Amino acid sequence: MRIGELAATVGVTTRTVRHYHHLGLLPEPERHPNRYRNYTLRHAVVLARIRRLTELGLGLAEVRDVLAQDAGKDLVEVLTELDEDLARQEAEIRDRRARLRTLLDAGELPADGPVSPELAPLLAGLPASDSPMAAKDREILTLLDTGAPAEVRERLLTALRGTLGSPENLDRAKEAYALLDGLADAGPDDPRVADAARALAACIPPELVPEADLDRDAPFLRAFYADFAPAQAEAIRRALRIVTEERT
Repeated sequence: MRIGELAATVGVTTRTVRHYHHLGLLPEPERHPNRYRNYTLRHAVVLARIRRLTELGLGLAEVRDVLAQDAGKDLVEVLTELDEDLARQEAEIRDRRARLRTLLDAGELPADGPVSPELAPLLAGLPASDSPMAAKDREILTLLDTGAPAEVRERLLTALRGTLGSPENLDRAKEAYALLDGLADAGPDDPRVADAARALAACIPPELVPEADLDRDAPFLRAFYADFAPAQAEAIRRALRIVTEERT
């Protein structure tokens, strides 16, 4: 058989056959005097086995282990590992579908979604606002919800539930947003910075402020403050210091 006939017999492409030759999975056949490869039934049997193994989900390195005479793993061991891996994938898919269903059942998704099923109802409970500072706050919460370690994320959600569950706290947040919005075009020495800092500090649960030097030159803090106007960034710095000092 020629390469095209072999490929058609097994149901693969000639490019796949050549790739398996290159990887050493399929032995090179003898060539006729005219330089054409002469494939035998044995080649077709091996190629068909490679196809069956890859369709089961084995990677080509695992296929090589199975085909090699001195394989470090026999077929039963490889297939057992594959079955265990598929079981893990099934569990992950079930968990992802459950989380998706929770988000879909919650109704309209937030504009900055998708977020975790735990954060989604908290954001949905926030009053509608055209405050640029409120929008930034939501973005930061979404970032922390995605990238924070599990213990930090759980602390964040617990604190938010307590804060957002109080109408008085929501009113204080609106006031702080308004003061911060008013600093969009101001300098860091603007006298209004102090009032905005105190208003913001009253909205921040102490457990959300890390017990670290907030003035250190950390990349995240540099990026965080750079996202705000100078007066707003200064107000946030002062607010975090106020919360830290009151905690101690």
